[in-house]
Amino acid sequence: MVKRAAEVAFQLLDIFLLFGAPAILQSDNGSEFIAHVITEIKYLWPNLIRVHGKPRHPQNQGSVERANKDIKDILIAWMSDNNTQDWSIGLRVVFLVQNMKNSAYHSGSKRTPYKAMFGCDPQVGLTSSCLPSEVIERLQTEDDLLALI
Repeated sequence: MVKRAAEVAFQLLDIFLLFGAPAILQSDNGSEFIAHVITEIKYLWPNLIRVHGKPRHPQNQGSVERANKDIKDILIAWMSDNNTQDWSIGLRVVFLVQNMKNSAYHSGSKRTPYKAMFGCDPQVGLTSSCLPSEVIERLQTEDDLLALI
């Protein structure tokens, strides 16, 4: 169990290094496995603060649980389709699906989850980059792009 918990913690650390670690990690008072994962994460990221228990608004916990179930179902389906137990590779597929969910407008918050977290819309493609428009215009064809490489 500890080896699997270390693998989960390592994958979470990969995410933290990409997006930044949360200042506070909230978890329920769940299973022994979750406790091992949290212990491993605290070892890898000592400044992380863990909050035990449920959030103040139980209705929010339901939406989090539904989202977690969606992600788990997608990952299980991917593992089955690809005849593998290597769930960590499947996380890349899950992240693509999660990106679609994070880019969808939410009527309750009046914005996308991505914008709620990062304060801006997702940056997709060259037109949303910081490149000057004249550079983007010059990169109209694949041949132009390959010439830069």
